[in-house]
Amino acid sequence: MTIELPIDDLLARLSTSPRGLEDAEAAARLSTLGPNELEPPRQRTLVFQIVRRLVAPLTAILVIAAGISAFAGERESAVLIMAIVAASVGIETAQSERARRTIDLLREHAAPKATVLRSGQTRSVARREVVPGDILELDAGDLVSADCRLLAAKDLHVQQAALTGESMPVERAPITGALRHASPADGDGVLFAGTSVVSGHGAAVAVTTGRSTMFGEIAAQLARRLPSTEFDRGVARFGVLILETVLVLVVLVLGAGIAFRRNMLESLLFAVALAVGLTPEFLPMITSVTLASAARHMAKRGVIVKQLAAIQNLGSIDVLCTDKTGTLTTGEMTFSRAVDATGAPSEHVLLLGCTNSHLGTGIGNALDVALRRALPCPAHRKLDEIPFDFERRCATVVVDDGTGPFLITKGAPEQVLARCGGQAASRAVADRLSDDGSRVLAVATRRIAAKASYTRDDEHDLDLAGFLVFDDPIEPDVADAVAALHADGVDVKIVTGDSDRVARSVCARAGLAFDDVLTGDELDRLTDPALSERALHAQIFARVTPMQKRRIIGALSARGRVVGFLGDGINDAPSLRAADVGISVAGAVDVARDAADIVLTKHDLRVLHAGILEGRRALGNVMKYLLMETSSNFGNMLSMAVASLLLPFLPMLPVQVLLNNFLYDIAQLTIPTDRVDNDFLRAPRRWDIAAVRRFMLQVGPLSSIFDLLTFAVLLYVFHATAALFHTGWFVESVVTQILVLFIIRKLGSGPASVPSRAIVISSVIVVAVAVALPYTPLAATLGFVALPAALVGAVAVTVIAYLVLVRLVRARAMRALRLTPAPAGRAAAPRAFA
Repeated sequence: MTIELPIDDLLARLSTSPRGLEDAEAAARLSTLGPNELEPPRQRTLVFQIVRRLVAPLTAILVIAAGISAFAGERESAVLIMAIVAASVGIETAQSERARRTIDLLREHAAPKATVLRSGQTRSVARREVVPGDILELDAGDLVSADCRLLAAKDLHVQQAALTGESMPVERAPITGALRHASPADGDGVLFAGTSVVSGHGAAVAVTTGRSTMFGEIAAQLARRLPSTEFDRGVARFGVLILETVLVLVVLVLGAGIAFRRNMLESLLFAVALAVGLTPEFLPMITSVTLASAARHMAKRGVIVKQLAAIQNLGSIDVLCTDKTGTLTTGEMTFSRAVDATGAPSEHVLLLGCTNSHLGTGIGNALDVALRRALPCPAHRKLDEIPFDFERRCATVVVDDGTGPFLITKGAPEQVLARCGGQAASRAVADRLSDDGSRVLAVATRRIAAKASYTRDDEHDLDLAGFLVFDDPIEPDVADAVAALHADGVDVKIVTGDSDRVARSVCARAGLAFDDVLTGDELDRLTDPALSERALHAQIFARVTPMQKRRIIGALSARGRVVGFLGDGINDAPSLRAADVGISVAGAVDVARDAADIVLTKHDLRVLHAGILEGRRALGNVMKYLLMETSSNFGNMLSMAVASLLLPFLPMLPVQVLLNNFLYDIAQLTIPTDRVDNDFLRAPRRWDIAAVRRFMLQVGPLSSIFDLLTFAVLLYVFHATAALFHTGWFVESVVTQILVLFIIRKLGSGPASVPSRAIVISSVIVVAVAVALPYTPLAATLGFVALPAALVGAVAVTVIAYLVLVRLVRARAMRALRLTPAPAGRAAAPRAFA
């Protein structure tokens, strides 16, 4: 299909018409051509997921070990190893599939929409359901869903930076004839997927969708993974740490086997088991399940997560930049009054303003909605319009009231007054009206000669009619919400296009003493280093442009701050992408929701605060697993490596090492359900692999000391045989690893939270299984023997002593974690005085 054809030929080739496709035809095309996505979701079968996990390095090692055992005649060991593999793969597949379904469901809530004509009726459909032949209706704020041919347009300006790199919007108009070329740089006639409408409106027919679009072809040519997040990089560094430790211990064990001339097959299997035992093979699953669980909890609180990694980043936020409208205020504008140029009440100004709002079809906003409610549409005939754009910051309609055509211009007072030629006295009136935080629009008009169309060049020599005043009620308890965020380590900064006078007034009405203001003009005079310092302490950024917002975010990031940006408008999209966490709301324009990582169902700081705490809670539970897994496993494997040098037999049979590790991992599966200490939630949290290493090196050797003490008791007090030694240490190892969780799970310095019911039940069951195994019919197969009562008592004393000592050193080890970053500067705490 070629987009350059004349429009009539193109519509015929697409088997469509200006009234759109029939519903049945659209459904058939969607089924045949697939969804309108750059990368359609890959439907992985259950068999594929199982096979993928079986060939993963760690699982493959176990499968190979089972094969070697079977070949060597150790059939019981082979069966047990494969049982462990089956259980591990089954649990991981089930949990990961549940996590995938959760995030897919949440993404549906934030899926962008497109307005199409189907069977002659306007429909809002998911963007992924747009098919070639659909007639798209486009308005300001919409994302272009496909490569399209324009059918109609009025002052249509699109942002094409994603394709051309040009930051300024360009105007597009329809061409009915054939096109020479169809590219973003060639001008009129076409629109491309990946661009967005900045102002105006139009209609277009979708020609190509998904990977067949120009944007899709570019994405395919540049196909690569998304940039890794801080969390991804932390997991990678953690993997390197584990690999280095495993290599050292495995080489040590194999060397000991060779030196002591032990059975090489048994030594090899033991080394493999040692490597598996030290590796947290459930980390990806634990991470996915924890984050998916957090996503579900956040969704219940009104926070929709588009990417799981964004949860961890949300918990790391220590600066939140947001506009005052909809945050400090309700965002529900109400019309207050209309005054003339001297400030006297005027019904005529209201009539002009309502005419402009009712007849304008550009960017809709809360002020227009309030005006339309204030007065019905006057009986004027509309001739043309010049839609709003962010450069002019005003909108014009041309009407005929029966006496001839005239313009009605409505917009920002400074922009309208500039088109009226001065009006110093009127500027003072506008300033006075906005002193209390009210929103003010200026209205101007002039008679004009009739002609075919009108442009922005006609907006000159206007006569100022007066001003429209709007009030935006303050959000209840917003001062408490801002103070709560600050108490939990998040500085709130107001970033607004309004004047500093308006911003100060709104903050005062909200009960916030925000008095450190930086204006856009002052910002432009600062160098980047100076802005980085100034931005740390400024509480209000007033009269700033979209590009200045991006510069503010960059300045804060340069000082090591993790920045969240809350926005819902077209001009917020660049800042949403520039921030560490872009946050939008369900009612935002498409381009803002698409740029965001997090979507709030309600524009409410308390909802966002709850989401931030949930992000910290998720990171806390992942950190618990890492601390438990690394310290306990490192201690156990270090003990085994040392024991293999000193004992005349292996300290534990390979199958026992694997069983130990499997039981321990089963108990850890409930960590995602655990509670997190309140004081851990009171500050931003970041991934720190160096802190995990420090904790492992402090707590792990402590476990080894008690293991060696257990060895001494087994050998010199009970004169244990190899089987009794294996059994005694197996029981002691499993029990200490499980119970120490209830000490290490306390991440904060205040009172510990109550463990979740699931984690208590799973721990009790695993401990009971470990203690009971030597007395079951499986004991002989596993190489266990019944423990004498005196040895059981000795093991119990050792476990208690170990837990007490870990409790004593825990505080020092937790301080070494330093999970809370020290920001380079904090703004003064907001003071509530209302």
